[in-house]
Order: sequence, then structure tokens, then C-alpha cells
Amino acid sequence: MSDYLMELRKSVGHRLLMGVGASVIAVDGAGRVLLERRSDNGCWDYMGGAVEPDEDVEAAARREFFEETGLTAGALELFGVFSGPDCHFYYPNGDEVSYVILLYICRDFSGRLRPQPGEVEELRFFAPGEIPENVSPVSRRPLASFLNAQEAR
Repeated sequence: MSDYLMELRKSVGHRLLMGVGASVIAVDGAGRVLLERRSDNGCWDYMGGAVEPDEDVEAAARREFFEETGLTAGALELFGVFSGPDCHFYYPNGDEVSYVILLYICRDFSGRLRPQPGEVEELRFFAPGEIPENVSPVSRRPLASFLNAQEAR
């Protein structure tokens, strides 16, 4: 959690905060999707996190992608913006957030996979038909939207 969010949480406790999320779905040359198994809830998710004050959203997506995977993103394509009741989330510690998620697709990345200690338990590529059932709740609709768009191509 960023210093900015930690300071906010000191003031508001676990009460609802609005958040802007910058996220990345990485797709390899075989069309497989890279997912991470989160340390906080054990669910699978794409990479992403909160945009810092005055931070460019695409820069935040690149930063989060690198922090969580060890990979450097090349070209990013804005896939969509997601918000609403299914982007309302309670973290295991009780923190409540309602996200507006800007989701990017990355097919151009380099580096060596390295899960972020303390945040990511495992990184794995999945074929579209093999995505695990236990996807993090806030990411289900954006991920399904992406997979449906891929299938329609």
C-alpha cells in the first residue's frame, strides 16, 4: 500500500474509499493469459493496483506490472474502463474500496517472471479455456469481457 493510501486509511479507517486502478492483462504469443495468485485472498487475478496522486495511469499500469511480475511492458493497449457495483471490494483486512479500473492489454513484454514477495504467491499463464474459477471478485467482469472479446476475434 502506498504512503498516500496509508495516510488516508489512518484518517478513515476501513470506511469506503474511491480508487483508480491501473491494470494489465498480459497475453503471450500462444494467446495465454498471465495471472497471479494473490497473497491476500488466494484468488487469481491480472496485475494492477492503485494510481498514485499525480501519476499517469499508463505509467501506473507499467509500474504495477513490473512490481508484481518482474516483467517490463512494451506497448499497452487500453481495453476498457470498468466501474460499478461489481468493482466494489472488501480486502481481507476490512478495507472497503470502490474502484474505477482502467484495463490495458500487453502482448509485448520482456524479462524474467518473478512474483512480488508478500503480494504474489504464483504467476502462471493460462489458455483462455483454462482460467481458474477463483478469480478475484473485482476482476471477474473485466477478465470475462476480455476473454469474450478474444473469442469473438
